[in-house]
Amino acid sequence: MTDRSPAHGDVLTDGSHDAGGLAARRPEPPDRPPIIESDTVVLDLADLSVLYGSFRAVSGVTLEVRKGQITALIGPSGCGKTTVLRSLNRMHDLVPGARVEGRVSYHGTDLYGTDVDAVEVRRRIGMVFQRPNPFPKSIYDNVAYGPRIAKLDVNLDQCVEEALRRAALWDEVKDRLKTSAMQLSGGQQQRLCIARTVAAQPEVILMDEPCSALDPVATMRIEDLMQELKAQYTMVIVTHNMQQAARVSDRTAFFTAEVDAMADRRTGVLVEVDGTDVIFTHPSDPRTENYVSGRFG
Repeated sequence: MTDRSPAHGDVLTDGSHDAGGLAARRPEPPDRPPIIESDTVVLDLADLSVLYGSFRAVSGVTLEVRKGQITALIGPSGCGKTTVLRSLNRMHDLVPGARVEGRVSYHGTDLYGTDVDAVEVRRRIGMVFQRPNPFPKSIYDNVAYGPRIAKLDVNLDQCVEEALRRAALWDEVKDRLKTSAMQLSGGQQQRLCIARTVAAQPEVILMDEPCSALDPVATMRIEDLMQELKAQYTMVIVTHNMQQAARVSDRTAFFTAEVDAMADRRTGVLVEVDGTDVIFTHPSDPRTENYVSGRFG
């Protein structure tokens, strides 16, 4: 795949906690493909805060997402993981009263700059949601949707086939592309949603609890797929399942929530981020140690 990253400084203009069945011990990071060591920062968060009206949901997050790696965001419920994820492609623009403070940069460009097209941001930084959400259209039209909307100069049939192959779904659906996507199983639907995201030719793929609604077999297939996709895409995933984070990610960011008892509100904060093996074996902060060892959550 060719590198579709914009040059440095380019402006994007275009007109209850589930620890995954964890006992009171750390999950052991399993054998997996070598980590891709990368110094290329794709997304750079500096003192990021997200507010809904006067409520500060997340405060002061500073984090780098590096090219060709899978970065996992973990932590207890209500600590702001998904809120941070949605800030990476301006999904908060769609929520009345939501606003982002600090800076989110993509290859040096401020994604929240006034001259940046949010639609183009969401094409380059695609998102797969917690529950499969195929459109009530054919399998083909689901995958073709993004290239059509973005008016990409591609052979649509080839684009659809390539995206389905990358999502490890082509052999299962190639003879029924015109049938409704709603007839697919849950795991197939999630892979279809990944194919739909890939077809729009992003550089970054965000995944919000992509396996939480799937059975163990489908979950394994999605995790295998993540490892395959890492060769072409930078990925950020939110997961409550610490074993999953240990299995698939290169770097892990642990979040927790600071509780304002008077206002009965929780504000998410980033505790630490490091290589996944470090986070699960020798974290630097006792809060991380307590979480990954199952002593709180």
